Amino acid sequence: MCARHLGTSQASCSFHLRQLAKYGFVELAEVSEDRRERPWRLVDVEQEWSAVDGGPAADQLDRVFIEREAERMQTWRTASANMPEPWRRAAFLGGLTVPVTVTVTELEQIRDQLMAVVSPYVARLDDPSSRPVDSRLVRLLLSAVPLTHLDDFATDPLRRRRPDA
Repeated sequence: MCARHLGTSQASCSFHLRQLAKYGFVELAEVSEDRRERPWRLVDVEQEWSAVDGGPAADQLDRVFIEREAERMQTWRTASANMPEPWRRAAFLGGLTVPVTVTVTELEQIRDQLMAVVSPYVARLDDPSSRPVDSRLVRLLLSAVPLTHLDDFATDPLRRRRPDA
C-alpha cells in the first residue's frame, strides 16, 4: 500500500520504513495474514525537534515542515468546495492571527494549555473504538512564534494607538 500511495517501489518503501523503525519513529502496527502487506504506525504523533540545538539538519527539517503544512492548507482550500457544507463551516485557516504580548513563561503556558485541549482528540488515534461514527481525520497546526519584524512594536504595543505616536 505504501508503494502504491507514494508511486515508488515496494523495496524502497520497505527500506525507508525499516529505517524509520530503527530510529523509533514507526513500528509494525499488527501482524497481517498477507505477508506482503505490513501495516506501520507512528510511534508518537507529537514529534518535536529544535532548530536551536539541531544544527543545519533541524533547520532544514523546519523548512520542509513549514512547506508541507502550507501545501496541506492549500490542498484543503482547493478541495473544500467539494466537501460537505458542515465540514466547510467547521474548518478554519485563520484562527487567532493577531499579535499578543506575552513573556516566555506565558507563551509556554499557552502552548501547554492548547496541547491539553487537543490531547483527548489525539488519544483517539490509538483507539478506533473511541472515535465518533461521523468523525474524520483533521490536521491541527498550532504555532506561536515571536514576530521579529515587529520588535519595536513589542517594546511599545500601544504606540500605534496613541495620537502622539
